[in-house]
Amino acid sequence: MATNRRFLLARRPHGTPVPDDFQLVEQAVPSAPPGGFVVRNAYASLDPAQRGWMDDAPSYMPPIPLGDPVRATTIGQVSATDSPDFAVGDWVMGLNGLEDYSVNQAGGFTMKIDVSIVDSPSKYLSALGAVGLTAYFGLIDIAKPQPGETLLVSGAAGAVGSAVGQIGKILGARVIGIAGGAAKCQRLIDDYGFDVAIDYKGKSVDELAAEIAAAAPAGVDVIFENVGGDVMDAALLNLAMRARVVLCGLISEYNAPEKIGIRNLWRVLTTRSTIHGYLIMDYVERFAEGGAVMAGWMAEGRLRIDEDVQQGLENAYDVFMRLFSGANTGKLVLKIADGL
Repeated sequence: MATNRRFLLARRPHGTPVPDDFQLVEQAVPSAPPGGFVVRNAYASLDPAQRGWMDDAPSYMPPIPLGDPVRATTIGQVSATDSPDFAVGDWVMGLNGLEDYSVNQAGGFTMKIDVSIVDSPSKYLSALGAVGLTAYFGLIDIAKPQPGETLLVSGAAGAVGSAVGQIGKILGARVIGIAGGAAKCQRLIDDYGFDVAIDYKGKSVDELAAEIAAAAPAGVDVIFENVGGDVMDAALLNLAMRARVVLCGLISEYNAPEKIGIRNLWRVLTTRSTIHGYLIMDYVERFAEGGAVMAGWMAEGRLRIDEDVQQGLENAYDVFMRLFSGANTGKLVLKIADGL
């Protein structure tokens, strides 16, 4: 008999999550509720934001309740249904959990997807999902880089950052990427077409700021910020007049027991710059619009979106921690089910 494996949040992590913060359990496969349906999850997205959802703290989403599966965007097929809108076999994407089977209520956020247009359903978690569209709308709608302007991307070798840099080049910007380690920096140049790559490892704020200044002597017009901490402090020291900062993530702070914050905000004042807090959830209704453009760029060979697909729900903890060690080499995806 099939069982439903569920990767549960057992306690609130303090700092960096440890294995005892989670529990993998087996339960009965759920039935479709009245008006709802059940999804057999094939792939799940692993993202830094999930670390914030584990804390019992105010945020844009409620904390994951203890004893519930770790919340995740998943791709899968409807396996049982009592809904007139979803049939068994439909491929869907929704905000579910790290588990084999997820119950979806009527009127939820799950949407049908067409997997015939992609080489793998996982693409809806990367290029055509939140990752690719975070980059797309963050630049197109918020940053609006102009041809010839300088765009600085932190966490540039990550899934979002690498897409941001490539879209910036498509829009005519000069792109500088900050990443950790020589191999990642080389990938920025060779694989993603960045103009300059800067390795932040082993450098003080002043040293990193000096490297950015050497690469952008007239200052940086747009910062797409994914990291925070010292990296953001160094970037702020290089703002051009009336620069735009898209604040997308602060991964350096997520596992810190005490949040340090940003110390060089005075540069925002002196340059009359702006910082825009940005969440992709504000653009869900425009996913089809952005996805069509992204798909076109990929078909033309102008955009490369890499995936790091890891296997097995039983490996969820180790795979999740790849986000914070820098081990992932593209959009981090956990494959849950074979044969879908």
